[in-house]
Amino acid sequence: MDKELVVIGTVRSSIKEVKSAPKMEDEDGAVRARIEMDPAYAEGLDGLEPGARLELFTWFHQSDRSVLKVHPRGIKERPLRGVFATRSPARPNPIGLHRVTLVAIEEPLTLVVEPLEAIDGTPIIDIKPKPKGR
Repeated sequence: MDKELVVIGTVRSSIKEVKSAPKMEDEDGAVRARIEMDPAYAEGLDGLEPGARLELFTWFHQSDRSVLKVHPRGIKERPLRGVFATRSPARPNPIGLHRVTLVAIEEPLTLVVEPLEAIDGTPIIDIKPKPKGR
């Protein structure tokens, strides 16, 4: 059976380019963003309420998929490390994990979340509630 990755929503953010994106979720203050959901997945949002802690999975579509070593946080004075030992979006399959708070649900089918360091246009591929106590 053939399976494929499906985009369920799209990030709308004030961050417009990779070089201006924070390197970590808590860097440069909280960035509030909107997630425009594909209407086909509206039923999947049932039970979500403002204040919920969520884990968003994103597809970093602008990342370099050929990179296997990076300078941590982009600081050239730091020694190169393998991408799997860093949070760099450069990696063979650039999936981002973001821990956010759901601030509001707006019409038409938009989630307002923070903090989210993903750039405008980033595809959302999954949303999971964050377990309590973690």
